[in-house]
Amino acid sequence: MSEEKKGFFTRLKEGLTKTRNNIVSGIDSVFSGFSSIDDDFYEELEEILIMGDIGVRATNDIIERLKEQVKQQHIKEPAQCKQLLIDSIKEQMQVGETAYEFEHEQSVVLVIGVNGVGKTTSVGKLAGKLKEQGRKVMLAAADTFRAAAVEQLEEWAHRAGVDIIAGAENADPASVIFDAVHAAKARKVDVLLCDTAGRLHNKKNLMEELKKINRIIDKEFPDAHRENLVVLDGTTGQNALSQAREFGEVADLTGIILTKMDGTAKGGIAVAIQSELKIPVKYIGVGETIEDLQKFDADQFVDALFNVEE
Repeated sequence: MSEEKKGFFTRLKEGLTKTRNNIVSGIDSVFSGFSSIDDDFYEELEEILIMGDIGVRATNDIIERLKEQVKQQHIKEPAQCKQLLIDSIKEQMQVGETAYEFEHEQSVVLVIGVNGVGKTTSVGKLAGKLKEQGRKVMLAAADTFRAAAVEQLEEWAHRAGVDIIAGAENADPASVIFDAVHAAKARKVDVLLCDTAGRLHNKKNLMEELKKINRIIDKEFPDAHRENLVVLDGTTGQNALSQAREFGEVADLTGIILTKMDGTAKGGIAVAIQSELKIPVKYIGVGETIEDLQKFDADQFVDALFNVEE
């Protein structure tokens, strides 16, 4: 494992400390405290997973799967269930081979999310990552209603060494996207990353604006590979799930960037989102630098969550 990856895994483990404390100690006591696998055993397990922000639906799925496997494999000892449980969650969290196709095709990537979740920063880090891979990247600064959002993205563009199309403050976000799409086509850009509005005068306006942006891209750049990533703050737990659900009503979400997985993160929410919305977590962020945004690795994440040594 590279130093960068190793350092990331260590920081991820640190970031998941709170969740791990909620889940692992409880789970270990269930596995060691019960002498047989019965309804009480499953009930106790269920309660601990829900407390760890894994959510009711995801927990039900996990428990049902565990029951099936216990039956099939004729397992009698509660202690033998722990690895089954970990493997089952890993399987559920796998991102899939095609998740990052957009990195290798001519793509338009809309990055959406409410203010304060680390959206603009995530766009900047992603630009840096793609540039390192030799892709020609352009940024569109369409978060025109948040003070200093455009300047913040310009700073990231400068840091990553990529072009940026920006509108004036309070400009129509959709018009910035329109200009950026045409510039990207003219300059033969590989990946156009769009930072979108995170707040307008009200929620309805924001959702309408996103629909409008989607229509413009569909019309002006129909051949581009489309990716809609929603940025969610890992510290907000079930609230992040509600946000993903709302954005999913106006945009065909293809993936999640989970940020702020450092310290107070409610890491179980990654499992809940994947289970309830069937949207894969594609990137995970644990800090401020470009290296602190990494592709999501289900095995690594679940090992960090359950304190499994590499």
